[in-house]
Amino acid sequence: MSAEIPGSVQEALASVRRPIEDSPTLPPACYTDPEVFQWEQRAVFQQGWVGVGRADRWPEVGDYSAIDLGGVPVVVVRDDAGALRAYANSCSHRAAQIMVGEGSCARMRCPFHFWTYGLDGRLIGAPSMAKTPDFERTDHGLHEFHAQVRHGFAFVSLEAEPPSIDEWMGDFGELHTPWSLAELKLAHRREFVVDCNWKPFVEVFNEYYHLPYVHPVSLDGNYDDPDDPDVTTGAYASHFGTTQGTGGLLEKDWDKVLPRIPGLSGHPATGVRYTWMFPNVTFACGTEAIWIYETYPVSVDRVLCAQSVAFPQSTIDSPGFEEKARLYYERFDAAIAEDVPVLEQQHAGLKSPFARQGRYSYLEPSVANFAVWYADRLLNRV
Repeated sequence: MSAEIPGSVQEALASVRRPIEDSPTLPPACYTDPEVFQWEQRAVFQQGWVGVGRADRWPEVGDYSAIDLGGVPVVVVRDDAGALRAYANSCSHRAAQIMVGEGSCARMRCPFHFWTYGLDGRLIGAPSMAKTPDFERTDHGLHEFHAQVRHGFAFVSLEAEPPSIDEWMGDFGELHTPWSLAELKLAHRREFVVDCNWKPFVEVFNEYYHLPYVHPVSLDGNYDDPDDPDVTTGAYASHFGTTQGTGGLLEKDWDKVLPRIPGLSGHPATGVRYTWMFPNVTFACGTEAIWIYETYPVSVDRVLCAQSVAFPQSTIDSPGFEEKARLYYERFDAAIAEDVPVLEQQHAGLKSPFARQGRYSYLEPSVANFAVWYADRLLNRV
């Protein structure tokens, strides 16, 4: 165990590692303590693989996004060969951030002294450096991180030698085969900030316990009790449950349902699979679409969230798609609008000196599984 984590937090994390039916929740310090936040930035976000959303978020050559991963500025860009690349978003001259926001570019140029980089990370322009002894542009390209795409999702690792992405994901592909994830196309994405720690935002998406209390009118009537939790291998958790109508629309809009994902049949076509790809990406496999949330910690008290929705291309091409898809977006927005006030209220409660570890309901297995994984990462027992 690392001495950087206070002994009391170490003990509390160790207690989480019991079998989930007996384990307590994560200690409040993991949601509110700035020192623990800094430690998890290194242990959770700067090690292993971190999801950055759907790969077709960057559909064309030169499409890029500036992202903060674990306090490290990163730029993700699609290169001239069509591959996704990830680089340290720090100029090799005096470390100014090169790219901001997102957009499209032919090359990446630092605004400070106009050092310019190709989409392959090479330094291709460095004004006024001709008189600098022994200066070679080939020595000053951008630091490149590992980037991989699996099942339509993009992942970045800041480690010099990360674990195999396929070993990291385990049996993820097999469990999600019915939804043909790699073939779905991004149709909608928006970002917003929530005043809470990043973990509860993902937790609430992965448990059924809160539905009758937070969503009594909007969503609760859609969902039956979930199946028994899936036993998975890899850095993820998943839970399936049947629904009344479709999980992708509010009940009033069920007559506006879009076509089912091609090939989806049997039990997977009767409900929604909720999956949490540790640490920061979660999504729901519905019968017509998947809806995804990415979380990027801003501070111990704030999180940048992104909501995305992906459909089969045949659905996107179908008549009336935009009008019907808008109803799906409204359903997802309605759920978030009800979740956010409760999450912010929860965060206020977690900051109390009298807050303590609780116990999980049978309706929260994915939250409990994440807590075990998270405790392992922080205690260096990966």
